Amino acid sequence: MSDKYTTIQKDFYRENGKWLSKFEIWAKCVNPNLHFIYILRKAQTYKKKSVLGAFWRFVLRHHQIKYGFQIYPETQIGEGFYLGHWGSLVINPKTKIGINCNIAQGVTIGQQNRGKNTGIPTIGNEVWIGANAVIVGGVVIGNNVLIAPNSYVNFDIPSNSVVVGNPGKIYPREDATEGYINNKI
Repeated sequence: MSDKYTTIQKDFYRENGKWLSKFEIWAKCVNPNLHFIYILRKAQTYKKKSVLGAFWRFVLRHHQIKYGFQIYPETQIGEGFYLGHWGSLVINPKTKIGINCNIAQGVTIGQQNRGKNTGIPTIGNEVWIGANAVIVGGVVIGNNVLIAPNSYVNFDIPSNSVVVGNPGKIYPREDATEGYINNKI
């Protein structure tokens, strides 16, 4: 992957596998998911205490409320980020998310304040998180992991796995996200 593309272009590439110009990106912002990602990336680009940083954080806050996404500029999110559907999404600002990750609606990625897994999740590359899944605590999610809808995860997940259920059960799969994560960067 060439470094000539911006993070925003890499995120938008995930939607349909086409590299877009700045004008084409703006045209795609009619999609609430892509619009939010655009604003989030702009807020992440500028320092918090700069004029542009304050502006983009203000715009982001408005769109967090409008679309129901609680994702903050402090969240470390790799390139190729994809939101499958809009509405009701909560991600702790200290969460780390790798490249080519998909997150569906209703997902909560949060902090656990007590017990053996106190902390915040770290999510690897090429992770697909289904609708209404919950990931909490200082857990590490490996690469090429599919977390099925409505799963509850408060434990580490090795790479090349599928997790299903509440409590979640791990099934090893080399092709865990094949067909789920498209247009990888």
